Amino acid sequence: MCIPLALLFISLMAVPECTSLPTKSDSIRNNIHNIVNIAQITLVHIKKLRNKAPPQIEVSTPPINGLTDISLYLGHLDDELQSPFTDLLSQIQADVSSLDTRVRSLALMLDCPIQNKPSVQPREPLFPDSQHYVTLAKVQHYLENLPSNKEKLKVC
Repeated sequence: MCIPLALLFISLMAVPECTSLPTKSDSIRNNIHNIVNIAQITLVHIKKLRNKAPPQIEVSTPPINGLTDISLYLGHLDDELQSPFTDLLSQIQADVSSLDTRVRSLALMLDCPIQNKPSVQPREPLFPDSQHYVTLAKVQHYLENLPSNKEKLKVC
């Protein structure tokens, strides 16, 4: 009789833990974890494509200062990846777009100022293949720095 009663007591004590809504800090921590995971998955996708690409291209990207800057640059990269000439990069574009959405969501949760995404007119690059490699290198370089700067995901 004691064992079923003890199990009932334990299950009743565990129910509030299982059914409670996550706190704001839990949501922020989960969102940051998801952002870093998406960045790492995107890097795997890029490395698969880079095996078929020419040698490394040196690029510079803006520093990772906070959510506002991260969102702004991810939006810029997302726009570059949406070119009609980048069908090969569609998975990378989907990853970057998802990452941008997550960063914007986290920024709103932290009351950070976020600019609306500007509407971009598609333009035809003079050398589309070269542009693909440069864009891919920019995305890779930026996302490689994101996990080591994840504390910046907590500031505007």
